[in-house]
Amino acid sequence: MKAWFPVRFATALLLVCIVPAVLAQGPGFGVNRLAPYVPSPPPVVERMLTLADVTEQDTVYDLGSGDGRIVVMAARQFGAQAVGVEIDEKLVDQARARINELELDDRARILQQDLMQVDLSPASVVTLYLLWTSNKKLRPNLEQGLQEGSRVVSHDFRIEGWKPVKTEKLTGQGRDHTIYLYEIGKH
Repeated sequence: MKAWFPVRFATALLLVCIVPAVLAQGPGFGVNRLAPYVPSPPPVVERMLTLADVTEQDTVYDLGSGDGRIVVMAARQFGAQAVGVEIDEKLVDQARARINELELDDRARILQQDLMQVDLSPASVVTLYLLWTSNKKLRPNLEQGLQEGSRVVSHDFRIEGWKPVKTEKLTGQGRDHTIYLYEIGKH
């Protein structure tokens, strides 16, 4: 048995148990939600942005931005313009408050919007932590909305039909994390 199998099996089992429970909770995850809110750990966020080679020249869009941690780090540590797209009002309010508290309003903002409807054309980097089925659903929007050379970074879930230009594994918070880097025009 491969060494990664128990971790992948445990992750899949956890998702099989968690997703129905989250769905049963109602408005937190439903018709317009493409994934339950599970924040990426800070070391994973930093590695995602580093792997995408984010600089102050970039505009980072975090789709399903949750509490805004990727948006905040992209603006604060990498100097990028950063836009989070989140549908949950409580998470939007929390993220906006954090951005305001850190005085990042000139470089960071949160849109309360369905990520399937957002205009991606300003983005040079897109970050994702969505389920693989959601990535598959989002793929045409990424292909049509992003310019050649734009980077897409996905935490844990591949984008079906695309070949990553880089894949990295990290261990943290009791489990392995996989980061997939894609480049538009090279997948």
